[in-house]
Formats: sequence, structure tokens, C-alpha cells
Amino acid sequence: MEKIRYFDHAATTATKEEVLKEMLPYFNLNYGNASSMYSIGRKSRKAVEDARHKIAYAIGAEAKEIYFTSCGSESDNLAIKGVAFANRNKGNHIITTKIEHPAVLHTCQHLEKEGFLVTYLNVNSEGLISLEELENAICDKTILISVMFANNEIGTIQPIKEIGEIAKRHKIYFHTDAVQAIGNVRINVKECNIDLLSMSAHKFYGPKGMGALYVKTGVNFEKIQDGGHQERNMRAGTENVAGIVGIGKAIELAYENFETYNEKLTNLRDYYISQIQEKIPNTKVNGHRTKRLPGNANISFNFIDGEALLLNLDIKGICASSGSACTSRSLDPSHVLIAIGLSSELSSGALRVTFGDDNTKEDVDYLVENLVEIIEKLRSTSQEYQEIINK
Repeated sequence: MEKIRYFDHAATTATKEEVLKEMLPYFNLNYGNASSMYSIGRKSRKAVEDARHKIAYAIGAEAKEIYFTSCGSESDNLAIKGVAFANRNKGNHIITTKIEHPAVLHTCQHLEKEGFLVTYLNVNSEGLISLEELENAICDKTILISVMFANNEIGTIQPIKEIGEIAKRHKIYFHTDAVQAIGNVRINVKECNIDLLSMSAHKFYGPKGMGALYVKTGVNFEKIQDGGHQERNMRAGTENVAGIVGIGKAIELAYENFETYNEKLTNLRDYYISQIQEKIPNTKVNGHRTKRLPGNANISFNFIDGEALLLNLDIKGICASSGSACTSRSLDPSHVLIAIGLSSELSSGALRVTFGDDNTKEDVDYLVENLVEIIEKLRSTSQEYQEIINK
């Protein structure tokens, strides 16, 4: 089989060798339970606390403000439900957006069944919220604003600092799902007035099944999972020491190599977009052109079925996606692309390409070359496209 060319780093990344190397001893050598008092348990506890400090340093937080979870989705659930239930006596109104990850949207929908009111903010054609609309949505019952840092499908980066200032001014908690942003954007939670922040290791070359949640000191939130007293009694369950070591090393590496990595991804992204615009007609770049993640390129190809496009790319050894991996089995059009005003047809013809450490300019050339060939073949079977060509 030909070399696999992977362009779906927003879905997941390969665990880096340096990360795996640090994790391995905690599977079979330093295997003690981090809650145990004896020596191998204390070794595990030290490894957990070292990782907690690394994460805190990376985002400008304090170590005691970092809680380990199993993934970004759990972090989102703990943040939103934890704040909602703990502050129900103050109000029952939450503000979020129409383009959030399902972990946020479905959590909010669940809370609506519990008696909470949720406002889902619109976004413009580039995927940005209106700060004015956000401010107007606030009422005396608003207890939480949850807006993702950067969108997982179209890569648009929200005005997080300005949102944080609005939340602080109104004395409302501000949560951001930063799963796609960690490693791709410099983040300082204090400067941005962020009260809660979610992350997931496997998006920045760490292990799957490992997440973290930052909760600012003083935020009133409660646990949503019963059990032991781990994570300062806020998240029950035996610590995944190897995974915690992995997320700590991964975030450390991400910000050590931040400038070089992001410059490379930006160059690959811009080169790819320019090649597509030059060689394939009837395309549309989705999301903000500059306020976007460095490695994200979401492009709609008109008169194309996205599923057929992905299958043809797979035959060529190319991995890409039509949107969020968490909704890839859904037959419905992307809720993000519909929210930015795309038709169902353009939404179904969208291809999300997300670049990473292992990609090269030669890989991009291979991708573009095959896209030109595949799209020409698929469009040749489209009656609508042929009518336009004939005209």
C-alpha cells in the first residue's frame, strides 16, 4: 500500500515519541496508585503533580487550578454542569453559540431539560460571534458564558479576550472549550479573564483518553461524578498516571516549539488554499481567512458529494474529513456550516484538511493533484454541473 498521507490532525494526532517514552514506565515499573502512601505510590503522585505544573505554566494558571479528566468532552461537561448546578440559586441562564462542539451543545441541551435557559448566539459568515449580541443576551439570571476558543471545523478563532472582559464586567463565569486551540494559540487564562478552560491531550500529540480542566480559584462549581476523593474531591476515579504524564509532556513540547510549528502549519495551509483556488473552480473557503487556526483549511467544493470525495481520497491513501470526527457518522449537514450560512449542498461538499508536524509541501502537492483528478471525475457525473459547463 502507498504511504498514508494524514491531513486530519483536528480529529487526532499521533502520540510523539518523547511523550510515549515518558509514559511507558508508569504502565509497568512505576505503576503505583497515586493515592497510595508507599514509595511507588508517592512516585506516581509526584509525576501527577509535575504534569499539573506543566499544564498550569503553559496557560498562565496555578497548579492547584488544574483538574485531570478523561477527555475534552468530560472537561466540557464538568465545567458547564458543575457551574450550572452549583450556581442554580443565583440564576439559570447560560449563553453559548450555535457552532460549539457537540460536547458543549448536548450538555446545554441536557441542562434545558433540567430547567435551565440557554441562548445560542448566531455567528456571521466567517464564524465569528457578535460581541454586541453577546452583551444584549445577558440578563440578571445569566450565570455562565461558554464560547469555544477556536472552531474544530472551520478553524475560526473567537475574540476570547473581549468575551472575557464582558463576562468579568457582568460578574458572569466564562468557560472556553480550547481543545483545538492548545498548541496552536498562545493562551494566558488570567489575561483573557477565562474562568474555566477545557483541553484534550490527543489534539496536541499526547495520548487519547486524557484531558484537563482549568478552573480559576474561587469559581463555584461542583462535581458531577461520585466516587473517591481524587482531584481534590472534584473528579472521582483512580488517576491515569501514564496519561497524565503524557498530557504534561505533550503540552510542554507544544509550547517549546510553538513558533516553528505554527509557522510551518500556516505556510502549508496558505499554500494549499492558493493551489485549490488556482486549480479547482467553484470552491469556497469556509471560516475567517486570517483569524483561524494555522493548520485548518475547510473548503467547500460545489457539485460534489463529500462522502464520495472522502472515499476516493482514502483509495489514494489520503486521510481527511468532512467536519468534526464526533459527528462524522451523522447524515445531517454540518451544524457549523449551516450556521455560517452555507446551503445544504455546499455543506455536503465540504472538505476539512488539517495539517500537522508530519506534513510536507510534497504531501500538499500530492493532495491537490488527487483532488483535481477526483473532483473532475465526480463532477462529470453531476447533471447540474454539466449544464453550467455547457452554458
